[in-house]
Amino acid sequence: MSVMEAVAKTKFADLTFEEKLDRLAEVAVKVGLGLRAGQELIMSAPMEALPLVRRITEHAYKAGALLVTTFYSDDPSVLARFEYGADASFDHAPKWLQDGIAEGFRSGAARLAIAGTNPALLAKQDPAKVARANVAASKAGKPAMELITRHEINWTIVACATPEWAKLVFPGEPVEVAVAKLWEAIFVASRVAVDDPVVEWQEHGARLKTRMEMLNAKRFSALHFKSQDGTTDLTVGLADDHLWAGGGTTAGNGVYCQPNIPTEECFTTPHKDRVDGTVRASKPLSHQGTLIENIAVRFEGGRIVEATATAGEDVLNRLISTDDGARRLGEVALVPHSSPIAQSGVLFWNTLFDENAASHIALGQAYSTCLIGGEKMDAEQLAALGANASLIHVDWMIGSGEMDVDGVAADGTAEPLMRMGEWV
Repeated sequence: MSVMEAVAKTKFADLTFEEKLDRLAEVAVKVGLGLRAGQELIMSAPMEALPLVRRITEHAYKAGALLVTTFYSDDPSVLARFEYGADASFDHAPKWLQDGIAEGFRSGAARLAIAGTNPALLAKQDPAKVARANVAASKAGKPAMELITRHEINWTIVACATPEWAKLVFPGEPVEVAVAKLWEAIFVASRVAVDDPVVEWQEHGARLKTRMEMLNAKRFSALHFKSQDGTTDLTVGLADDHLWAGGGTTAGNGVYCQPNIPTEECFTTPHKDRVDGTVRASKPLSHQGTLIENIAVRFEGGRIVEATATAGEDVLNRLISTDDGARRLGEVALVPHSSPIAQSGVLFWNTLFDENAASHIALGQAYSTCLIGGEKMDAEQLAALGANASLIHVDWMIGSGEMDVDGVAADGTAEPLMRMGEWV
């Protein structure tokens, strides 16, 4: 069933665009954030997302928000830096701003990010400058990012259709049609194109929890991914005392939230030293404005020792050179090929969506909450269990309808988990 056909089968199709946008905003606040009365909200968004920002702000205040503060990004301004900025600019980031945001989180603020910037914004820029700017931003943002990866705060990400993004997703359409199609795809993937999205999210979350509890009960030592064409033959060892997560989570501040809208994954922490074999990406990766296509890497002892791509290879190699942890895994996730996002047939060129269309792995920082008692451990204790540490956390897709996945017990016994991309 196409995205448009799915929309047509609900009363959602009869709503005005403004009503649809309002429903997404309501889900972002009530389901995504679970925002509590008295909380501040720190939001980031592209300039084009202003109508959605305003509706989210309204719902946040209706939910009792103390204050909503939004930081906007502007693609032409970002390009101006790369075209006219001094060389020193690319090793600099506003640490003072990131420190302030981290302090806001420590003081109880929730975090909401709106995705929608042009995935190909920096595709024609100097990869060295792109990499330097990313490293500087990662270093400056580390205090805030650590609070997010530890799930100390309630946070979520939702998306907004923007013209440049829409033209990439639907290249053969006039821009107005492309934007309209992308909005409809976002509404469906975000599970708001139903008669009661809050109930739908509750039921979807319960299904993910059931799958997560099964995986936690198995206590697998590793996962083995093997594609039908043989390009992927990868064993991902799982961290000692790993925990599977999926759907919503209770943050360290006690608030239950859905960190990603949409979400279709069950995920956990790999062991940083126990990943071996070859793997090829099943979808392109859009990273910081650059499209990286047909990624193929080889792991030995947990570390990438060879990496290629047919487009964006320079950016890929600079990415994995950010620090030692950038060559190791911080997440592995299982997603069935029958997920609504995969079945829509839409390639979003955006990790928020594409990672929920396929099983995936992430380079870099591990989630400490995916270890038993991990949220209370220091860096040394986490590393002892196999959790990776890095300035980056970048997901890329490896699953498809041609992928088999086995769970491997400590004694080496394998049990089928997925066949041809579907749960057994």
